[in-house]
Amino acid sequence: MKSPILAPMVALVLWSFVMWAWMYATRLPAMVKNNVVYDPQQLADQFHAQLPPSVRWKADNYNNLMEQPTLFYAVVLALAVLGANDAFNILLAWAYVGLRAAHSLVQALVNVVAIRFALFMAGSLVLLGLTLRAASIVF
Repeated sequence: MKSPILAPMVALVLWSFVMWAWMYATRLPAMVKNNVVYDPQQLADQFHAQLPPSVRWKADNYNNLMEQPTLFYAVVLALAVLGANDAFNILLAWAYVGLRAAHSLVQALVNVVAIRFALFMAGSLVLLGLTLRAASIVF
């Protein structure tokens, strides 16, 4: 069963892997440069404190992509199962992916909290819209 609503979901998973690669492409060289040795007896905060903020931003964003987007995946799968592949749902799904990618870039490159927050809120509202559209079918 091919469902167009699944394309944005797969795109966001791929984007998460882009951030994963970027995180390690910056983290590993920074660890070598700063002689950071990971100690499992250390708190994560102590480990992260040894890395430059611009390196930590990528990891923070990767972690963010493992949080709210899980709701997006669930809603998109529900819409696909429900056959709700209309153009507006697909537009909302792509808008969410675009906003999450923009959020990633802001956090990873400049980390301006006001911009990040605006993008996060916009994405959250889009996700809420998708969720309400799914709820209108389910309930």
